[in-house]
Amino acid sequence: MTQSNRSPLKTSFSLVLTTVPDQATGESLAHLLLEKRAAACVTIIGGGESFFWWEGKVQKEKELVILIKTKKDNFNQLVELISRHHPYEVPEIIALPIEAGFQPYLEWIKNETSLLNE
Repeated sequence: MTQSNRSPLKTSFSLVLTTVPDQATGESLAHLLLEKRAAACVTIIGGGESFFWWEGKVQKEKELVILIKTKKDNFNQLVELISRHHPYEVPEIIALPIEAGFQPYLEWIKNETSLLNE
């Protein structure tokens, strides 16, 4: 069987996305998630604009996107931490499965987030 005929490699890792209104909020959230070992890496991407429905109207806001690399098992803890410390009433918190990745990087995510339970 060739590689193209195989189903995608399943991993136990996720890329979790959230958005924040400013750099200070993003950095504060990043430090919190790293200190709690809920994430191995947090990347802040600036310059975004979001258009969305809120309170019956289309809104437009400048936002930063936060990419959180973690284990799937950490999702509930991430939701709790983000929602408790986020300025939005209903923060975006979504997880995308990491289908495959550079094995040493995935091992690094595992090792850094495994300290969560120690």
